[in-house]
Amino acid sequence: MATDVPPTRSVQLVEEPRLLKLKKTFVSKFKSTPKFYARAPGRVNLIGEHIDYCGYSVLPMAIEQDILIAAEPLSTPVIHLANENPSYVDFSTNANSIEINQTKPLWHNYFLCGFKGIEVELAELCTKSERYVGTEGGGMDQSICFLAEKGTAKLIEFSPLRATDVRLPRGVAFVIANSCIEMNKAATSHYNIRVMECRLATKLLAKSKGLDWKAMAKLQDVQVALKLSLEEMLTVVEEVFHPEPYSIEEIGEHLGISPKELCAQILSQNTRDVTIFKLYQRAKHVYSEAARVLEFKKICEEAPMDAIQLLGDLMNQSHASCRDLYECSCPELNQLVDICLQFGAVGSRLTGAGWGGCTVSMVPADKLERFLANVKEAYYKNSDQRLKLDENSLFATNPGGGAMVFLEA
Repeated sequence: MATDVPPTRSVQLVEEPRLLKLKKTFVSKFKSTPKFYARAPGRVNLIGEHIDYCGYSVLPMAIEQDILIAAEPLSTPVIHLANENPSYVDFSTNANSIEINQTKPLWHNYFLCGFKGIEVELAELCTKSERYVGTEGGGMDQSICFLAEKGTAKLIEFSPLRATDVRLPRGVAFVIANSCIEMNKAATSHYNIRVMECRLATKLLAKSKGLDWKAMAKLQDVQVALKLSLEEMLTVVEEVFHPEPYSIEEIGEHLGISPKELCAQILSQNTRDVTIFKLYQRAKHVYSEAARVLEFKKICEEAPMDAIQLLGDLMNQSHASCRDLYECSCPELNQLVDICLQFGAVGSRLTGAGWGGCTVSMVPADKLERFLANVKEAYYKNSDQRLKLDENSLFATNPGGGAMVFLEA
């Protein structure tokens, strides 16, 4: 299934206190009334990290927490943006001459990049639009935002984009915990370097198997061309790559091109100063993580007696792979995962790009209250910075609905 636009719903603002508060703030700021409101849900990836841009399915869910926007079309080509959070300053610009500085990501850039790419279909549009801020993303966040339905996670597949319901087991809660370490993937090179490492791994695998390496950009392309299973692709990875990092010169030699040609033809602009690439580790993570996603879905469908433990094991394996092979974790995330497992989580892993951000843990419902209290005491109360962020940093959530436009009735 897919959708071009989010659904629209008429609401009585007196019954929606957050929208009513937003309207009052809008009127106070702009001296006019919003014509519509938009909601975008928060998202959490249960399993399938850093594989969407390699062509593989992921398994996220939208959560109940969200972002709301009040908007009014203007007759002049001017964009005015304001944020209820006072730490984000107001911004105005001419809609006909938008420029986005990729080296200095600011909060309003995320609105501008969507506006700048408005001519294509919405779910795919948002993926392409994000690249205006310099991020070579895959599409998971944008897809679940539009395709989410309350009460179910989704298996999101790409090319073509489609979503399949995945019913999560009863008797568990999913808990989001913020490490309080911020990592803006548009402001750092970590994320894009991983994308390029996967692209280079694709080229070398294709070349080693006599395929048209220039035509292949994603690790899934190689698997499809070779008609092998994910498990068989892991064997190919062991055969083709060495664990030591590759230099640009060595990669160029394998492909028969110069380092200069490699930089110009394959690498993104913001990764051309990188000198070494870990191709073995990145490819091994991607193929094994893609297999874990399919196994997670299968367990949810078949619902064996030990389903909860099996799903937890897959989440734990995913975190270990992100930590050791993809190297997208950080000490704080690892500490938080260990604490969550210590206090009753069946499975716990980083979620999102990594290098900071959040963990997601699967916790038996009858242990939830005690789990939250213990994690709060162990991780948040021993740091003044974490304690300040504590109120919104640790919470249980259920699968929520997708993006929506509200009109005042």
